[in-house]
Amino acid sequence: MSKYKVVIGLEMHCELKSNSKVFSSAENSYNEIPNANIRPVDMAFPGTLPVVNKECVRKALMMSMVLGCTQPEYMYFDRKNYYYPDLPKGYQITQSHDPVGVNGKIIIDVNGKDKEVLIHDIHLEEDAASLDHYYDTSLIDYNRAGVPLLELVTEPCLNSAEEAVAFLEHMRRTYQYCDVSEADTKKGQIRCDVNVSIMDENATELGTKVEIKNINSFGNVYDAIIYEVKRQSELKDAGRYDEVVQETRRFDEESGTTIHMRSKVDAIDYKYFVEPNIPKYKITKEWLEEIKKDIPVLPRERKEKYINEYGLSEYDANVIVREKAYADYFEECVNLRMNPKTAANWLTVQIIAYINKYEIELKDFYLTPALLNQIIKELAAGTISSKQAKEIFFKSLEEEKEPKNYITKDNAQISSKEVLEDIINKIISNNEQQVNEYKNGKTNLFDYFVGQVMKETRGKANPTIVKDILKQKLD
Repeated sequence: MSKYKVVIGLEMHCELKSNSKVFSSAENSYNEIPNANIRPVDMAFPGTLPVVNKECVRKALMMSMVLGCTQPEYMYFDRKNYYYPDLPKGYQITQSHDPVGVNGKIIIDVNGKDKEVLIHDIHLEEDAASLDHYYDTSLIDYNRAGVPLLELVTEPCLNSAEEAVAFLEHMRRTYQYCDVSEADTKKGQIRCDVNVSIMDENATELGTKVEIKNINSFGNVYDAIIYEVKRQSELKDAGRYDEVVQETRRFDEESGTTIHMRSKVDAIDYKYFVEPNIPKYKITKEWLEEIKKDIPVLPRERKEKYINEYGLSEYDANVIVREKAYADYFEECVNLRMNPKTAANWLTVQIIAYINKYEIELKDFYLTPALLNQIIKELAAGTISSKQAKEIFFKSLEEEKEPKNYITKDNAQISSKEVLEDIINKIISNNEQQVNEYKNGKTNLFDYFVGQVMKETRGKANPTIVKDILKQKLD
């Protein structure tokens, strides 16, 4: 743990979900075939002009509202000029002077404590193409060129790797809940630049900022911050803090270290100017109100509801809101009048373990809430035991047949008090020695009697009722 105050700012890039790209009609989807989703605009062919995707603007404005930002009166774009092989036009269409959102603020949960995160801005832009590097050559895949991208920039207000990752997780969930992005790091839909500096606890000026570029997983963000804080701290301890310079580094997964890429003595002059091929247009209050109405109940609010209204533990609530699919499944169960705690238990223990084991998505899970309810109803009614419920659960999944097909008279649980009393009376009369030993203080024999009943009924006796009757008879 660093003895210095750590200051972190994040630049989070997230690809938006839309049918077409942000300025062209090319399909906007993940495609492993290179250069399949392209149009002349994406390739910067002469004479081609960009056309703004209204749906992308709508989603960008929605996220601006969710982050508590101020929205602009007019929507327009800027050109960011620089040369790089994956930038076909020699410039990127982005927002600099008046982005879709500025001066935002949100509250996130970090290990059970609230943390306020200040948002500098959020802006809509196009993504660059991607480079595939081989031994002696590099190839360009233009599928990603023109993909709608939201860049979110925080103020330097985070103070640990834990807080940084908690913020990224919070935002990933928020993008998914608002249905603006799949936010899948495995598909490269989220990337992150991390700015890290350290300073003495009582210092008033920020330390030298080091940027770590294009980190592609939250685990790597955590490791990169931990390493960079350690590196800067050791240099400062050794009196060599002047060797910490403003630079851009990259994170190397194999070594778990950050490596120098380029110096950043002065800010690069991108020569921003207003994009002349996209006329600015007014964002009406009516449209903003429409967008605001479409904002769903977000993870933080859902978590509070699950704890306060449904009585779930904080752990279960956290697991359920982690993925929108989990939360939607749980709420559908509750809408079917399933006991919330029972539904949560099945989801967090059995269902999530199953989909993780078989690497499937919840939408492809055979047991819908309605089918799961067939099991839960019979379990609550005492028709089947918890052991039988699990057996039926897995049998139904294995054969993809409704659970009710496995709930028959032959395997139904015996819950009749009269029937169970007759069985217990016989067992007690046939085990006089054990009864006497029990009454003389050998109370661990109670489980022996429960076992005898289960043996007699081939495991079909309702264990709760069996224990109640035995206590009355023996005590």
